[in-house]
Order: sequence, then C-alpha cells, then structure tokens
Amino acid sequence: MPLLSIENLTVSYGAIEAIQSLSLTVEKGECVTLIGANGAGKTTTLKTIAGLLKPRQGKVVFDGQDITGLPAHEIVARGIRMSPEGRGIFANMTVLENLELGAYLAKDRMKVVADLEYVGTLFPRVQERLKQVAGTLSGGEQQMVAIGRALMGRPRLLLLDEPSLGLAPLVAKTIFDAIDTLNAEGVTVLLVEQNANAALKHSKRAYVLETGKITLSGSSEELARDARVREAYLGE
Repeated sequence: MPLLSIENLTVSYGAIEAIQSLSLTVEKGECVTLIGANGAGKTTTLKTIAGLLKPRQGKVVFDGQDITGLPAHEIVARGIRMSPEGRGIFANMTVLENLELGAYLAKDRMKVVADLEYVGTLFPRVQERLKQVAGTLSGGEQQMVAIGRALMGRPRLLLLDEPSLGLAPLVAKTIFDAIDTLNAEGVTVLLVEQNANAALKHSKRAYVLETGKITLSGSSEELARDARVREAYLGE
C-alpha cells in the first residue's frame, strides 16, 4: 500500500479547474517530484494534500486512511508537513520561535529539544542563528528555517514547494543535499521544484503536470532522457 495515494482529484478556483482527475502515488521512503510550468497545478496539489484546499471530487489517502477535506491541523497531526513556496516564515520572530511553531502539537519538551538538535545538525547555519530575528536572514537561510520548521515533529511525509526558488546555485545545492540526507534517513518526500534538472536528479520517480493533468510519469532517470521533457523543461 502506498503511503500517499491521490485518486481522481479535481480542485477548482471558482470556475477554473486547477487540477483535473489527477492520480498519483508515493511509496514509503520515496522522493517523488512533480514538474511542470507555472500554473500547471503543482502547488494546488500540495495544498490539497495538506488540507489547505478542498477538492471538488476525488480523494487523498494517507497510510490507508481517507484524509480528504480534513482540516490542516488534523493532517499535520497525522504526520504530513509542508514547507510552502515563499518560505512563509514569521519575519518578526526569532529563528528558534519559528522552529518551535513547527512543534506546537508536541507534549514532550525533550522531544522538541531533540528535534531542534536534529534540525541544527542538518542545517548548521540555522543552529548558529537561533536567537536571530528570522526576517534578517538571507533567502537561503530562511529556506532552511522553513524546512526545519516542517521537520519539527519528524514528519512521515514532507511536502516541499519550490525549495530552491530564488536561491544562488551553491545555496540551492545545500538545500538539495539536505533533501537527499532526509530521504536517505527514511523521510518520504513529495517535491515540487521549478528546477527540473535538480528535481529529477534528486528524486526517484516523477510526474509531469500540464494544465492540471498528468501527462507523463516514470522513473526520474527515464523522464530525464525523454525527448519531450528535455525540450520542454530541461532547455535542450
């Protein structure tokens, strides 16, 4: 049984269907990526999984349980965490306060401390800046905080929306190295990423979305060799 299964999902913004009859699966321990042009429906898909949007039809199944339409806080409690596009950090709060918000469901303070240490090991620059106001960080550091906040509580499924957007290549490499580390440690990842080259390099399987529909799917290696993907998304 897949850890995540999306079945015939349709989500609309008014009369506009952002995704149409979309189906995909993510197995436990996989890193799966969604690639496509702006407006293809990638972020809508993640937001629907996270409970931020309600589908018009179809369902989202997580670990065998139908979670379609559940409020976002209940989906978080089940082990799904999202690092949103644009980072969404609280600029006037410290880095530590931002991270602790990711642990708002935790009842065991020692577990929170352990999770903070885990994030600090993954992102040493975040550890060095715990007392700093988050809005004064660089874009790359803010992205690390956003991912770190999502990791508080050790999610079973991590949703990453455009983690390298706007970052310098060296900083983006740090982010992707962290994603590889997380996945190697057993964290299941569903990745939306505008850098299709990097997305395919750092994932096992991929889906191509075009105007709300999946047009191609397969192993990331296969899609990286596909002439249609190379022309449309890899600039070749």
